[in-house]
Amino acid sequence: MTKQSSFIPMLIIGILFFIFGFVTWLNGSLIPFLKVLLDLSSFEALFVSFAFYIAYTVMALPMAFLLEKTGYKNGMAIGLGVMGVGSLLFIPAAFGASFMLFLVALFTLGTGLTILQTASNPYIVLLGDIKSAAMRISIMGLINKSAGILAPIVFTLLIFSDMGSAESLTVEETANLASRLVVPYITMAIILFALIALVKFSALPEVEFEKNEIQDEKSIFAFPRVILGAVALFFYVGIEVIAGDTIGLYAQEIGLVNATALTSYTMVFMVLAYGVGVAFIPKVLSQEKALVLSSLLGILFVGGIVFSSTTETTISAILWGWSGVGLLPNSITFVALLGLSNALVWPTIWPLALEGLGKHTAKASALLIMAISGGALLPLLFGKIAQVSGNMQVSYALGILFYGVILLYGMKWHKKEQWV
Repeated sequence: MTKQSSFIPMLIIGILFFIFGFVTWLNGSLIPFLKVLLDLSSFEALFVSFAFYIAYTVMALPMAFLLEKTGYKNGMAIGLGVMGVGSLLFIPAAFGASFMLFLVALFTLGTGLTILQTASNPYIVLLGDIKSAAMRISIMGLINKSAGILAPIVFTLLIFSDMGSAESLTVEETANLASRLVVPYITMAIILFALIALVKFSALPEVEFEKNEIQDEKSIFAFPRVILGAVALFFYVGIEVIAGDTIGLYAQEIGLVNATALTSYTMVFMVLAYGVGVAFIPKVLSQEKALVLSSLLGILFVGGIVFSSTTETTISAILWGWSGVGLLPNSITFVALLGLSNALVWPTIWPLALEGLGKHTAKASALLIMAISGGALLPLLFGKIAQVSGNMQVSYALGILFYGVILLYGMKWHKKEQWV
């Protein structure tokens, strides 16, 4: 496919990746909102994330079978429709102040996203030369993260503007706050349904695979690089979430002020690394080398977290002294730097795992999407180790194991064609 002919498909897929980011990162604002609105405990509020992310694990394989029946283009349209229905479910949930209905709405949104992710990730891989797929996915990563920055800002402006303290609402204020969900989610539903027409009647080509009778008869589990790719992504998503979500907690533990703002530091390094992927893959860096380099940097930075100082010293001054953001302890700086080592893992594993799979691509994509569950489970393991040891800094050593698995995939496992 030529650059000219691939521009429109890239643009449409880019819009979809923006939707992924916007809807996913909206949960960060929705959790405290529902906690206040429904008077939930912190534990109950976390079911917002659970209901959303569990859909990836539960629905990925069923959605892969759906894609095989409908095709990738129609599958994307179906995913947008399911998400539109999920958005509309927020309206009765808001009027009825029903936590269970909110969870159903979130699960429905997650199901629609599962279809879209299962279809669009391999689509962007197969849209051009597979050796430059990581570059295309890096572009999508930049779009996705931009939506993640925008979502909480828009939510706050639309929902919390002209409101008093969210911690002490009267019955009338609570009803008013709930009603403010209606227009945004109706608007989201309209946009999602409109995008169905964009996808259906666009120039998106359908994915076609060459027939290979011997390979087509195999089970998806007969492809080690797919299964091991899912294992590597499981550990990757876990360390990505740990890097982004625990940096504030770690900063609080060592008495740092403005701890809640530190996730953005990790995001800055992720965006920088995506830029490297766009600029240098495959011209300077192959996808395999980018993956190996990312995992080695991850091991190096984890060592920096565990063994470096928790006071402001030279390394921090080099990275932050010129930027005006203020100095950070070396150990915190290394947590932020994990964003640099994490960004190119997802874009490089996908093409390495999917190359030449033919009709098995949908099932393989589903298995890779299911690996997102690492972001739910591995941070809990990290937290338990921190709780038992009483030292969060030491708990980051767990990341050496995670990056070790990713390194093995980059060096050996992606080449495996048979289990024995």
